[in-house]
Amino acid sequence: MKHTIFSLLVFVLVLSSCSPNLVPFTQKMYQQNSWKESELRKIQFYLSEDIVLKREAEEGYSTIKDGEIEVMERGELDQVIIRKGTPGVFLFSPKEERFAISFEPNDERFLMFGPNPKQGNRYLILASEWERRGGVVTYGGKSYRIDSRHALATLMVDFRKVRKTSISSRIATGRKI
Repeated sequence: MKHTIFSLLVFVLVLSSCSPNLVPFTQKMYQQNSWKESELRKIQFYLSEDIVLKREAEEGYSTIKDGEIEVMERGELDQVIIRKGTPGVFLFSPKEERFAISFEPNDERFLMFGPNPKQGNRYLILASEWERRGGVVTYGGKSYRIDSRHALATLMVDFRKVRKTSISSRIATGRKI
């Protein structure tokens, strides 16, 4: 019984050491490491929570028949869902402290992220307009609505702090006259 518990404990420790250690990407982390765009392209980013983008397209026309006006409307909903933990890549930085991150193979489809001082300078999703109920983001060249509950969607990175110390040691042999 003890052997089984010990084996299970070792298995859990090995498994946990392999799992990613996701932490929010912050302005402090970015500044301390002075990463260039070429280095940012090597970082695997992740999304902290689900994001749902919605775009409604409405078409309509009217006809007049026998003195009556008939209006026909047809609506379409274009929805993009990006799940929590979805990996993304850095594409470019249009200006300082703004990152275009793509979560799809198409480089035209990206979201903008930037540091938010009210949230510990974590890199949060940016919208061109934020209102009480949501905001507007550009994705794939089209405007989408994003619900305000997704306003705190944060970029996450797998971050491991490793400390390496090298010791150079020698023994003084002494000195005689």
